[in-house]
Amino acid sequence: MIRENLDAVHGKIRQACERAGRSPEEVTLIAVSKTKPVEMILEAYEAGVRDFGENKVQELMDKIPRLPSDIRWHMIGHLQRNKVKYLVGKVEMIHSVDSLRLAEEISREAVKQGCEVRILIEVNAAGEESKFGVRPEETEALVRAAAALPGIRVCGLMTIAPLTENAEDNRIFFRTLKNLSVDIERKNIDNVHMACLSMGMTGDYETACEEGAAFVRVGTGIFGERSWQTSV
Repeated sequence: MIRENLDAVHGKIRQACERAGRSPEEVTLIAVSKTKPVEMILEAYEAGVRDFGENKVQELMDKIPRLPSDIRWHMIGHLQRNKVKYLVGKVEMIHSVDSLRLAEEISREAVKQGCEVRILIEVNAAGEESKFGVRPEETEALVRAAAALPGIRVCGLMTIAPLTENAEDNRIFFRTLKNLSVDIERKNIDNVHMACLSMGMTGDYETACEEGAAFVRVGTGIFGERSWQTSV
């Protein structure tokens, strides 16, 4: 089932990119593996997936030693500052940096461990009260402040669009993120690259691809509806 689902998702990404005049190679599929057992993750791995996204630090720490070492792990959930020390040096990218205090903690830990951490700034493009992230008008200030910290590389922006039955409703938010990234890129800020836009999930990733997504985060579309308890 997972292999067939992956084929379908990749096909839809290709079609969306073709509609937008983009190359599908510009889009990386992140399989959202939160709550999924190691067996299901391995099935996706064997079907070719190398990028996986997790929401909770403890679950991620439990999975890393039990799965192939060439997996690129992405932290896509809200991150508490006291959990940063567990992630630094172990993840490909932290997508959900939503405050300067969090960026400062990541910087401290990166310097301590002698490594560089790639981050995305999380933007609450839709202005939802229930979502984390900075407002679009606050984004550049946080990008500049984070980019000035040692041990951090700002690689782009991330957003979580509203849950909706009509993906077209979210196009405006993906477009907002893309426009923000273009505006910030033009400023030529040191240590800032806006190539990575993380946006789009199972219900709207095709629209996100049309609007310039570099990462799409798909869970249900790959693993199915059922939520599994992680075996540890």
